[in-house]
Amino acid sequence: MEWTGEAKAGTPYWWDALEDVPLEAGLPERCDLLVIGAGYTGLSAALAAESCGARVVVLDAGEPGKGASTRNGGMFGAHPRLGWGLLAKRFGDDVADAIFAEAGPALDWVKALIADEGIDCDLQATGRIQLAWTAQQFENQKKLAAHVRAKSDVEIETVAREDLHHEIATERYYGGIVLPQHCAIHPAKFHQGLLKAVLARDIPVLGQTEVTKLNREGAGFEARTAKGIIRADKVVLATNGYTTSAFRGHMARVFPLPSYIIATEELPANLIGHIAPGRRMMVETRARHSYFRISPDGRRVLFGGRASMREIDLPTAARRLKRTMCEVWPELEEVKLSHVWTGNTGYSFEHMPNVGEDRGLHHAMGFSGSGTVMAPYLGAKAAYRAMGDARGATAYAATRLVRHPLHPFEKPHFLKAADLWYRTVVDTRERWQGR
Repeated sequence: MEWTGEAKAGTPYWWDALEDVPLEAGLPERCDLLVIGAGYTGLSAALAAESCGARVVVLDAGEPGKGASTRNGGMFGAHPRLGWGLLAKRFGDDVADAIFAEAGPALDWVKALIADEGIDCDLQATGRIQLAWTAQQFENQKKLAAHVRAKSDVEIETVAREDLHHEIATERYYGGIVLPQHCAIHPAKFHQGLLKAVLARDIPVLGQTEVTKLNREGAGFEARTAKGIIRADKVVLATNGYTTSAFRGHMARVFPLPSYIIATEELPANLIGHIAPGRRMMVETRARHSYFRISPDGRRVLFGGRASMREIDLPTAARRLKRTMCEVWPELEEVKLSHVWTGNTGYSFEHMPNVGEDRGLHHAMGFSGSGTVMAPYLGAKAAYRAMGDARGATAYAATRLVRHPLHPFEKPHFLKAADLWYRTVVDTRERWQGR
């Protein structure tokens, strides 16, 4: 694998823009609401609870934001993960209708949060295109578009194969659907803006403070950490793909699925303009779950996806992702890479997020790759519900987090077999279907 002279293996491209933000050092003895996890979900939950008058404390097992919140691709949209028919089959027609209807308001809510807090996160109105790898997948996209139009106020357009050259320079796809209201953001700047907003309200945020045990104490909770004990009336668990063994029930229902991303070296403007004339966020329908975009400064390609469903070394991940990238854009064969990194998405077995509660222990998780908007949106919903505020109403309280026989333990060992199946069978089949 060829790298530029400034290659960074393991360090996300986004982290180059981060500033140092001093955090609270001491652990308070008590709070009204304890938020566990300081990513998008937890920070948004803290802001929502504080607006209800609650005394809030936020704890993170590592450095706040150094999980998925600053490692993702920065694709900003809230369309449902599943089609209406599958949602209706799993949760009923009314819930399916409500989830589709909530997509537009969820996106608008997070846009308003960014505007209200004055967060500079390179928000760009790019739109997103989902590219059909096969002719049948394009037919399925047309059905999805019809449901979206019928069930929500989300704008959606279909793009025929002969018109795709306006969006992307490749012969690989059979058509696509465009969600013009979707956007691009700089995910690390977004997180840092949320962090600053929380700190500006004098809400303590402590890193390197893993909750090792959570005990019920009367009507509230006692959380044990390496820095001491804190008591809280209510708790919001906001750990998603980074949930620890202190919360085994949630670990069994939301499993960490790694995603890998590469960044190219800086490219000529004419090359960027040639390969991605639409300048949109781009995703595929094939099972590789490839997603790609132009960096906010317009100088690089960022390309992510399923290099593996389990942990592998980053040079191997980089080779696999570059090979996939060059299937889409052969012009990038000689381009060098500057960064490769990985992070966990938190997947539920229903492939849908859930907001729930167990006797004062609230959660928002299972975003299944759609957390850039849904995490802050549903984090706030979980906090409002904890505070008994009517703003906590959401259709995602009617989804569920279920266990699966393949995942009886804390670690998702089944992903080793799944990775082998996808790489040897599914990818081979899709490669043949896409010819």
